[in-house]
Amino acid sequence: MRKRIGYIYTLPVSLWITFFFVIPTLIVFVFSFMRKKLNGGIVWDFSFADISSLTSGHIAAFFSKVSAHLTLDAYRAILHPAFIKVVGVTLYISVIATVFTLLLAIPAAYFIARSPRKNLLLLLVIVPFWTNLLIRIFAWITILGNNGFVNNFLISIGIIADPVQFLYSKSAVILVTVYTSLPYAILPLYSTIEKFDFTLLEAARDLGASKAQSMRKVFIPNIRVGIVTAILFTFIPALGSYAIPQLVGGTDSFMIGNVIARELTLNRNWPLASSMSLILTVITTIGIYFFVTLNSVKANRQEGEGFSLRRSAHE
Repeated sequence: MRKRIGYIYTLPVSLWITFFFVIPTLIVFVFSFMRKKLNGGIVWDFSFADISSLTSGHIAAFFSKVSAHLTLDAYRAILHPAFIKVVGVTLYISVIATVFTLLLAIPAAYFIARSPRKNLLLLLVIVPFWTNLLIRIFAWITILGNNGFVNNFLISIGIIADPVQFLYSKSAVILVTVYTSLPYAILPLYSTIEKFDFTLLEAARDLGASKAQSMRKVFIPNIRVGIVTAILFTFIPALGSYAIPQLVGGTDSFMIGNVIARELTLNRNWPLASSMSLILTVITTIGIYFFVTLNSVKANRQEGEGFSLRRSAHE
């Protein structure tokens, strides 16, 4: 009886995942092996009669017809040096943005967790979610533009004579990505840091560790879960970013999301766009698996070391 109730509880989630994740992913997977029509879309030469042949025993004939219409042309196109360069730029921007986001998010989350006004500070972190992402990006365009606040300020104090081109570069994409990712990194880090026992830092200092050593050897390992979560929440959205490089990036900051959108809307090459989407999904899955595995290995290692220390203390 309990198992049946459990199935009923999980049914809505299972249906949601099936219809809005599994089925779309399968469609993208199938489209990536299809041929492109001359006017866009895919070549689809299958009918309900072909599908019904599966039930009538003509399985070999069905799969023979399917294999005749499948191709690896889209995946061969991915090996083009131009696309490989775009993948490299995407990884570079995503990694750099993730590193800078962490460097800002850890001290910010630490300060919020130790502040007596943490509720107010958390509210300030959440406030950007109340504004549409596009509006925030256009706000940065206003700030960094040739007639923006930064250029006007630098000109007014005499540091520069002519406006500096801050926009339409990798730096602009990284800056805006860091800004949009900060709340997603601060919140999980704050949740982890708030549960941290800060007396451990004092104990480490009493045992002779410097402030930097106590932070590196005691504090950082104990907030590892928050750090891994912050990395995933920053790196994965950055990989698939479209609006930020489209609006503040230039020709040297074209990312995978922009290429996929171009192939879907302008070139109408659905197989190529589908294959790129699958490559992006694979990269994301590998990243998640790597960080989760690394986190589990470190946790098991530390648990083993702690057990050895407790055993030695008993003996």
